[in-house]
Amino acid sequence: MPPTTSNLPKLTAEQRRAAVGQFERAKQVLKAGDLDYCIQLLLACCQIDPANLIYRQELRQTQRAKYKNSGKGQTLAYVWSLMNRLRLQRYLLSGKYKDALVQSELILIRNPWDMATHLSMAHAFEGLEWHDHALWTLEQIRPTHPKDPKVNRPLARLYERRGNFNQAIALWELVRQADPGDQEAQRKSKGLAASATIAKGRYEEAIKDSEPSPAESATTETATDQPVLERTPLAPPSASAAPAPVFSQAKEDRYSREVAAQMEKIKQNPKNANAYLQLANLYRKAEQFDKAREILTEGLGPTGNSFEITQELLDLEIEPFRRDLAIAEEQLRKEPAAEDLQRIRAKLAKEVNSRELDFYRRRSDRFPTDMAARFEMGLRLLRSGQTDEAIKELQAVRNDPRHHGKAVYYLGMCFKSRNNWRLAQRNLEEALEHLSDHDTGLRKETMFLLANGYAESGEIDRAIDLGCELANLDYNYNGIGNLLEEWQAKTVK
Repeated sequence: MPPTTSNLPKLTAEQRRAAVGQFERAKQVLKAGDLDYCIQLLLACCQIDPANLIYRQELRQTQRAKYKNSGKGQTLAYVWSLMNRLRLQRYLLSGKYKDALVQSELILIRNPWDMATHLSMAHAFEGLEWHDHALWTLEQIRPTHPKDPKVNRPLARLYERRGNFNQAIALWELVRQADPGDQEAQRKSKGLAASATIAKGRYEEAIKDSEPSPAESATTETATDQPVLERTPLAPPSASAAPAPVFSQAKEDRYSREVAAQMEKIKQNPKNANAYLQLANLYRKAEQFDKAREILTEGLGPTGNSFEITQELLDLEIEPFRRDLAIAEEQLRKEPAAEDLQRIRAKLAKEVNSRELDFYRRRSDRFPTDMAARFEMGLRLLRSGQTDEAIKELQAVRNDPRHHGKAVYYLGMCFKSRNNWRLAQRNLEEALEHLSDHDTGLRKETMFLLANGYAESGEIDRAIDLGCELANLDYNYNGIGNLLEEWQAKTVK
């Protein structure tokens, strides 16, 4: 979580100007090649404005450049910085975290790869509740200590707190492997992995259910640069740390042949965007996500920045957030009252919706007659509170028979959010007539909303009739049984 306003130091305008001035001067000195002077200027920036992560990032980069990015600092760095280390520990024990940060930076001037100092600095940031800073600090040292539990454990905790569940799972597994007897790692690795497995199953089932039937696919107009690909969800962003899927020999042989065939197609015609997309899809199914990204990136040049390849890359970037959201929702099923999980779930949902809105907006702009893309865009506009734009898109889609029922349902939700019950009622009633038997959840919600709306507008008999119909399907749905009793009591009076 980012630091709250109350946790940030209050800087005067003069202090802020001084820090900016030092930073501008540091960039000038860096261009001249004076790394030592640049480091001193950047250190002064961090002392004036300790919460500014940009200053620390530039400082760390310059410190490493001083030592040629060798992974090793000054000779006898530990000895030369011994007094700073003693002060650092004293400040940490006494809770003087900002002073601890100053001592940490003085130590890192001599060795910017010092693991113990990075851990102490992360601890100080945590004490100040600057969680993003702590996360960045640990990520700085992890490449040189990829399997060390001292780094992976606090980093896993931070990832879990932020809602990066897939990354947390991978790190907890590494901690467990390093120390099989570690109780916390066993509990976290097993619990989160179980939630991820359940979430993945539900997610893949949802994707499968949302795929068009063969008849629908046959009637869908697809241009030559609009390939229809099966979507396969991504695994953890740090997939290299996660266990690879196990294939039977027959599946492994088939996979190898298919990969070789697509590679040959690319070799024969490097401008064929579909070949890159099909190969990337094979990699995604095999959970080789880095390879999928690499082959798509490789295809951008020869295909002239193919729109479909660009879209597929965007989808690859969204997928880890979708998977984390699925895990957060699964965790919430176990702990529905957990406020931290509710906050994480809301944040992830907002992030996914924002990224998907951009994805479908790009597609709708490119293919205005793609009603599926326009429907998805309208839905995400509604979720983001852009109601007028959502109404415009959903009204354009409602004439498409494949999306009619859902489009008018969400139009009803748009008008309900604008407190226009008459238009909301009209669209919800139309939705109830056209939602398919597969849309059980939406049908129940439509019936519930209409029944409540009838009751609030004084049409108690209509509310009771529709409420009884819903109760006959699911008596416990949103407390409809109790509402029916309340409405019936009004008719008696």
